[in-house]
Amino acid sequence: MSVELIPSQKKGEETQTTDSFFFLCPQILYIRVSWPNSMVPLPPQPRPACKSSGSLPKELLDLTHLLHWPPTPGDAGDLLASTSPQTSTYHLRDRSQASYTLGGSLEAILVARDHQGRPKTCGGDLFRAQLLGPHLKAGVPGDIQDLENGTYLLSFPLLWAGQAQVRVQLIHSSEAVRVLRGIWRDQWATVDFMGYFRGPTGYEEIVTCNVNPLLTGEEESTCHYKDEDSGELWFCARPPTLPCNSLVGHSSGHYWNVTTPHEEALLAWNVTDKVLPQGISPIWVAKESNKSLVLSPRQPCHPGIPGPKPSGFYHQDVWHSLSCSGRSFSTVDSILGCLAGHVVHMMGDSTLRQWWEYLRDTVPSLKPMDLHTTYQTGPLMAVETARGIVLHWRAHSWPLRSLHTPVASLHSVVRELGGLAGGPHTVVVLGLGAHFTTFPPSVFVQRLAGIRAAVAALLAREPRTLVVIKLANTGYKSVYGSDWFTLQVNRLLRAAFADLRVAFVDAWEMTSSLALPDRIHPGRLIVRNEVNFLLSFIFLST
Repeated sequence: MSVELIPSQKKGEETQTTDSFFFLCPQILYIRVSWPNSMVPLPPQPRPACKSSGSLPKELLDLTHLLHWPPTPGDAGDLLASTSPQTSTYHLRDRSQASYTLGGSLEAILVARDHQGRPKTCGGDLFRAQLLGPHLKAGVPGDIQDLENGTYLLSFPLLWAGQAQVRVQLIHSSEAVRVLRGIWRDQWATVDFMGYFRGPTGYEEIVTCNVNPLLTGEEESTCHYKDEDSGELWFCARPPTLPCNSLVGHSSGHYWNVTTPHEEALLAWNVTDKVLPQGISPIWVAKESNKSLVLSPRQPCHPGIPGPKPSGFYHQDVWHSLSCSGRSFSTVDSILGCLAGHVVHMMGDSTLRQWWEYLRDTVPSLKPMDLHTTYQTGPLMAVETARGIVLHWRAHSWPLRSLHTPVASLHSVVRELGGLAGGPHTVVVLGLGAHFTTFPPSVFVQRLAGIRAAVAALLAREPRTLVVIKLANTGYKSVYGSDWFTLQVNRLLRAAFADLRVAFVDAWEMTSSLALPDRIHPGRLIVRNEVNFLLSFIFLST
C-alpha cells in the first residue's frame, strides 16, 4: 500500500457535476478532487491492476437504467398524503375463481392508499408479498408488478398442495423511498470511520477516514492510501504529528444525521415494515396427478444456470430450489463427505461469516484455529485434518463498519483472489453489500469492477474453480441500511457477474419467503438452508 499527502480542495471550489454524469461514469469516484499523476503510484507488475469500466457488462455501466425506480412526486410535507399500511388494500384479481390446483397461480390487485384512505395515483412503494402455508412451514415470495398508477399486480405460483394464504407488507412508502433514493444519489456518505495512527513510543492519534478526502473533515492535507491490487483509494485526515505511514488501526466512526424531521417521520417504525390488513381468505390448493409438491428440476446445481423467479420456496422449513436439484445435508457425515478435500475461501461481511460459524458449530471435527485476530473482521480458519477440509473467512476491506481492528488484517477481496491458484478443490464464496448502503452506488460499482476482473482472471487460469456469490439478505430498515438499498445492491451484484460462470445463492428470497422477523443476521433455519444450497454446488464439483 502506498501513502501520499494530497492537498484538499476548498468546499467552495468543488467541481459541479450532474446526476447523469455521476451515474454513467461509475468508475470516477473522486471527480471533485484532482492530483498530479505522479502522486498516484502505479500497481506493481506483473500483477494486473483493476480493469477499467470497459471490462464490465454494459448493463452495469448505465446505472440510471439498471437502478430505475418509478418516480414519485413530493408530498409537500403532508405525512397524511403518504402511503399507509393500514388503509392500503388488496383483493383477488379474479374474484370468481373458486378452485386452485398445484402448478397453477394466484393473482391479486393491490391498491395503495394514503392515511386518509384516498387511492394513490403513482407507484414507487416498496411492498413485499408472500404466499404462506403456516401448517406446512411453507412460503414463497410473490412477484410484484408496479403499474405506476397506485396499483400493483401480485402473482404467486402454487407450489404445494394444501392451505395457502397471502401476506403483504409495506416496507417503505413511495415517499420514504424518495427520501432514501435522494440520500443515496446526493450524499457522498452517511457514515465515517476512525483511523488510528501510532508512533514508535506507542503514542496514538485518531482521525476521521472515508472514501472521499472531502469527508475527512481536514481542509489542509489528507493521507491517501491506494490498494495496489484493486486500485481503490482510502483517505484519512492527516494526523497532527504522526506520518501517514503510521496508520495501524481502523474502526467504525459516526452515523451522520442526514434527514429532516419530516423525512424521519416517513421512515418511522410505525409506518415501516407493516403487514397490511388481510385482504384474501386462505385458499386450498388441490393436488395435481396425486402430487402434493412441485419438484425441483432434475439438473444438478452448477455455476452458470439461469436464475428463475422465484428462485425457490420453503416446504417443511426446507428450501426447494427451482433452478436445480438442491440437496439436503442433514447429517454431519453428509457435510464432511461433500467438503472432503476442499479449501473454502469465504470473503465478505458478517452475514457470510454466519456460514462459517454454522459449519464450525454443526461439524464437531471442524476445529477452529486461534489466529489471534479480531474475531469480527478475521481472518478465521477451521480445519478437519482427517478429511482435508479447510474453511477460511475474512472481512472485505474498507469501507467496513467494525470494532477496532488492525489495518494489516484488512485485505481487499481482489488481493485475496489474486493469490489463489484455483482448481477443482478450491471454493470461493463472496458476500458483499451490507457495508455499501451508506455510500452512493458508484462506490459499490468500483468495488465490483475490481472483484469481477479478479474473478474472471481466476476462472481463466483455472476454470474448475467454484465461485459462489451470496446475494445480500433483507434486514435493515433505516436510512443507513434499508431493504430498498439492498434491492439495488443485488441488482448490481447480478449485473456484475451475469456473464461469468459463477453460482448465486439468493439470500434475498431465502430471507423474504417466510413470516419471520427481518434480521440482518438471519436465524439458524435460514442459514442452514443457505449453506445447504452452497453445498449442493460443491457436491457436483467433487
